[in-house]
Amino acid sequence: NAGTEADVYICIYGERGDTGSRQLRRSQKPKKFLKGEMDTFAVTAVHLGHLGKIVVGHNGLGPGKGWFLDKVVIKDPVTSLDYTFLCHRWLDQGQDDGNIARELTVTDASTFPGRQELELKRREAWAAEKWKFLEGNTLQFYNKLTRGFICLSPDSRVDALGDKKNKYGKVFFMWTYE
Repeated sequence: NAGTEADVYICIYGERGDTGSRQLRRSQKPKKFLKGEMDTFAVTAVHLGHLGKIVVGHNGLGPGKGWFLDKVVIKDPVTSLDYTFLCHRWLDQGQDDGNIARELTVTDASTFPGRQELELKRREAWAAEKWKFLEGNTLQFYNKLTRGFICLSPDSRVDALGDKKNKYGKVFFMWTYE
């Protein structure tokens, strides 16, 4: 009973204004707002710039009016940015706090357009470095204070005695602590 048959509305707010309250009428699926499903709607509006918040709710009418909303993702066709608004709450007069509308602020890397590029670079760096964490590899850290190596073994053992020599022949990481 997490879906709703009530009329659902959304208002999208950006740096250049808002869309006003819009009913979400035509999903790409024959039945909309079903439990565990994702619906897609097209909302036509002037470009609002970077988005900051939305207000989403329903009219509270009809059978099965309560609704559990996980999140809303808005894809901006002008900038190709995705804006995610997490909710993970009930919009129901008989559940949670009884509200049937929620104001949600943008919650992910889309807050700053440059963060998506930064996230892409982070993923590329991880793709290049993740081999170090594969099963069987031993990580070693050089401690400048003790002038020895601290080794993290594949079997989850930590050799923190600060050996003066590199007993595994390779140093994957060298951090110094002063």
